[in-house]
Amino acid sequence: MVALGAGALLLYLSYLSASNAAPLAAPVAQAESPAAASEFWMASVKRQGVSVFGKPDYKIFRNVKTDCGVAGDGSTDDTKKLNDCVSQGDRCGEGCDSSTTTPAIIYFPPGTYVVSAPIVQYYYTQFIGDANNLPVLKASASFKGMAIVDADPYIDGGNGANWFTNQNNFYRQVRNFVLDVTDVPAGTATAGIHWQVGQATSLQNIRFEMTKGGDNNQQQGIFMDNGSGGFMTDLTFNGGKIGAFLGNQQFTTRNLTFNGCETAIYMNWNWLWAFKSVSINDCKLGLDMANAPDNQTVGSVIMMDSKFTNTEIGFNTSFSEDSIPTTGGTLVLHNVDFGGSKVAIQDYTGKEILPGGKLVGAWAQGNALAAGAQQGRVQGDISNAPPVPTTLQGDNGFFERAKPQYENVDASKFVSLKDAGAKGDGKTDDTKAIQDAIDKLSEDQILWVPYGAYLVTDTITIPAEKNVKITGEIWTMFMATGDKFSNMDKPIPAFQVGKQSGDKGKFEMSDCIITTKGAAPGAILMEWNIAAENAGDAGLWDTHFRIGGFAGTELQSDTCSKNSNSTHDADPKCIGSFMQLHVTKSSNGYFENVWLWTADHELDLKDHNQIDIYNGRGMLVESQGPVWLWGTASEHSQLSQYQFQGAKDIFYSAIQTETPYYQPNPDAKQPFKANQQYFDPDFSQTQSPSAWAVRVIESSSIWAYGSGTYSFFQNYNQDCVNTNDCQSDIIQIDSSSNVNMFGISTKASVNMLTVDGQGVAKDADNRSNFCATLSIFAQA
Repeated sequence: MVALGAGALLLYLSYLSASNAAPLAAPVAQAESPAAASEFWMASVKRQGVSVFGKPDYKIFRNVKTDCGVAGDGSTDDTKKLNDCVSQGDRCGEGCDSSTTTPAIIYFPPGTYVVSAPIVQYYYTQFIGDANNLPVLKASASFKGMAIVDADPYIDGGNGANWFTNQNNFYRQVRNFVLDVTDVPAGTATAGIHWQVGQATSLQNIRFEMTKGGDNNQQQGIFMDNGSGGFMTDLTFNGGKIGAFLGNQQFTTRNLTFNGCETAIYMNWNWLWAFKSVSINDCKLGLDMANAPDNQTVGSVIMMDSKFTNTEIGFNTSFSEDSIPTTGGTLVLHNVDFGGSKVAIQDYTGKEILPGGKLVGAWAQGNALAAGAQQGRVQGDISNAPPVPTTLQGDNGFFERAKPQYENVDASKFVSLKDAGAKGDGKTDDTKAIQDAIDKLSEDQILWVPYGAYLVTDTITIPAEKNVKITGEIWTMFMATGDKFSNMDKPIPAFQVGKQSGDKGKFEMSDCIITTKGAAPGAILMEWNIAAENAGDAGLWDTHFRIGGFAGTELQSDTCSKNSNSTHDADPKCIGSFMQLHVTKSSNGYFENVWLWTADHELDLKDHNQIDIYNGRGMLVESQGPVWLWGTASEHSQLSQYQFQGAKDIFYSAIQTETPYYQPNPDAKQPFKANQQYFDPDFSQTQSPSAWAVRVIESSSIWAYGSGTYSFFQNYNQDCVNTNDCQSDIIQIDSSSNVNMFGISTKASVNMLTVDGQGVAKDADNRSNFCATLSIFAQA
């Protein structure tokens, strides 16, 4: 092995002495559910949601006790009634590819719900429990099935086929529960949840109860075998053989606590996975990412701001100087306290790689590159790295804040947008009603948006100083439409958070979708101008930007179907938007589980065909910081997915992108003209221009912990995936300094990184299990 040479960051294979820094505090485990608490507003808030592009009498909200007759008394078998409650209304289950027209919130009041078989979560469903008194889903002693909650069941006799396509299994939530399998015999393999999901999914505030110890304990908290993205936070795992059995393309997870598991985390496979604020207590093994050294299935793991207590072995890995694939098993540690472990990292034979008993500030294994130096293979401590700016830090390393659930706010404080005059019927112009409702809110009120489609024909301004809070009912939709959004030469925002860049205040938005209806080539879906004085006071959680491909958008497969058989220009009627999110120069913000998706396929029409929809730019960030991006993704925009332009003090973990599937037919130079006001690339020197995944231009203090940037097609053909040359360049860094990137995974781009016009890291030199992976890139 070799160490990195001179550059912004030096790596040494010799293990350095323990840091003098104070030990890291463990993340706080969730408290037990109180015996009694005030009623959660979710149970009694006014319900006026309508599936406007589905059946008008369809029931969106279902209280399992009052609407479905479920007992929840701790003794009655509630399996059938719970599954009936989920499935009623001709919903998208087995045999259904996807649907956005049958959304459902399944609400669980406090109680103990005994089940003898899995509760199946249908497409576009949220399971929500009382946040003040967590309901218990308890498997009976006779329980049969993969997990208490199953998000993607296997079909009986289906030769391994599932109900849903795992990469397209979008729009799911499970939050505020105890999942208890302790009555199931410990030798019976079962789990709390089978979570095979993709983007716009989340687990939050769940406690998994499993049997502790035993010679043949087969219980697991999470069983995840496939999928393509998502987010988890605030989970506690007690007991079991494995707390979390994980296998997925890319994921972001925060604030996980493991108590008394044999193995806390078993990483079966991934392309990349980011962990933050993990507390592993009284386990035998912390994270197992080892398998055959000649066939490593784990691409990369990043762990930040975490602590091991009374856990003998921290990590088990099969990475070595000659392991296969070359960069499989990449591992990056940042601020991880192994004070409670004898061995911090061992190899799959049990040989110690890194001793425990100390705080590890920064450590990596994999291929690494410092600007101006040659790429090297490393396994050791990182030293001489620049310090993380204090503006990006919170109580436990990098700042983090879970989605607000307003547990202590009375239902009377939620002001219905429909009561304020908006129709949400997908036909009426609701612009004035929305603006008036926002302007009339008092600071102790929350704007509640019943499910529907609210048409916006001009800019909605959210005054920063009003400290507005908005929450939607299962991803209610705001749809920009009309003449004012028609001119790509003079784009305007649909939502303007803060009137001018740098306006001081607070803002929270959750469980909403911002989109367009019909062609809107001049629509910037959201312009983010607000500057919070305290970290996390201005943010988006579970709020997604979605262009085309679903009912009501007029941008579907019947009008914008793919056309790969002939060379063509962009169809003007399929230009969905100009940009999805613009974070302006004097603003700051917190963004968690936010998916910016220009649709590549149809979600609702029966053909579910691939489609050509055009959005110019995903996310443009000019902010001087701080900005936090936790578990965000940006896909299929024509020019770029993420652009950091003149930005500073930016953190992301982990991001995911895809290049438009139709490129180069048409290529990235149309239909959008390069607009210098938004710092667009002009591609004038590029022979076959393709969208950039990430552009870092004239920026500094960029802290990137995990990225998956993928190119899967050329004009819908995938031959280039096998040869890893669907495009030439995918991540651009120009005229920038103090750029710190960890866990970089790219797919089918010849150059992984292009710095000041030169390719500096090649896919061919960094092959992993599917992607190409670098553990570190650093630029002074």
